[in-house]
Amino acid sequence: MLAFNPGEAMLESFKELLRPPPGMAFDFSQPAGEPALAPSDGIAWQVFANPVVLFIGGVAAVLLELSEPSVRSGVWDHGGFQRDPAMRLRRTGFAAMMTVYGPRSAAQQMIARVVRMHDRVSGTTPGGRPYHANDPRLLDWVQATATFGFTEAYHRYAQPLSAGEKDAAFAEGEPAARLYGATGAPRSWAAWEALLRETAPGLEGSGILAEFLRIMEETPLAPGVVRPLQRLLVRAAVEIVPEPVRSLPQLRGRGLRPGEAALVRTLARASALLPLGDTPARQAARRLSASGTRSRN
Repeated sequence: MLAFNPGEAMLESFKELLRPPPGMAFDFSQPAGEPALAPSDGIAWQVFANPVVLFIGGVAAVLLELSEPSVRSGVWDHGGFQRDPAMRLRRTGFAAMMTVYGPRSAAQQMIARVVRMHDRVSGTTPGGRPYHANDPRLLDWVQATATFGFTEAYHRYAQPLSAGEKDAAFAEGEPAARLYGATGAPRSWAAWEALLRETAPGLEGSGILAEFLRIMEETPLAPGVVRPLQRLLVRAAVEIVPEPVRSLPQLRGRGLRPGEAALVRTLARASALLPLGDTPARQAARRLSASGTRSRN
């Protein structure tokens, strides 16, 4: 019997984070020369190539989304987290990959489909407030928290970013945000901080926030022997969530333990050196190099 290799299992788990989910296979290497929505020499192309950053940043972004009552109701009631959390996360990750690496025409088509689906998502929060998924206020928050989550995860655990690079991460997301309808999404780090201050009084804890954390810790997104690393990365996500959300009862004390930040940094930096195969980032680089094109917006 072959011995189980934790290193191989971890590598396969990281590869899985970068693969399109079933039914959504896509060749990012075509059509030759077509630019992406995000510039190939920008920050986003670096950030989204790192699977550890993707996992941590994605969880942090959802924690922020679920702290806003209207977004929470829309995501939880219609987003599929309860039915199949692993697939929901993979579909969300693929959508993010498409906006960063995909040819512009395909990214535009995908976003148009999402907008049409969101147009059918509406309801009322438990507090009695009507919501609609295509409300620009909610779209701005979702876009902002996603950019923050991935950028801050990269900054904390993979490679420190300068203030200018953090600003660039938000500016690079503007074309996709505009297509989604998030016309007021932050275009700089200062604008993100301003939106956070403006939104903070309405952010709140809930049983759903606690349930999401439980799902992320217990759902088998990684093989059993590697499962402790999954829980570690969830704690790393809680660690980077800004106030006032990090102090909510459901998150308080759920961040990293002493000495764990160094371990997460080692994992994030090592994942950049792993043989991850033909990733979307590599395929997209081939697409642009086929005609010497550089994607600069």
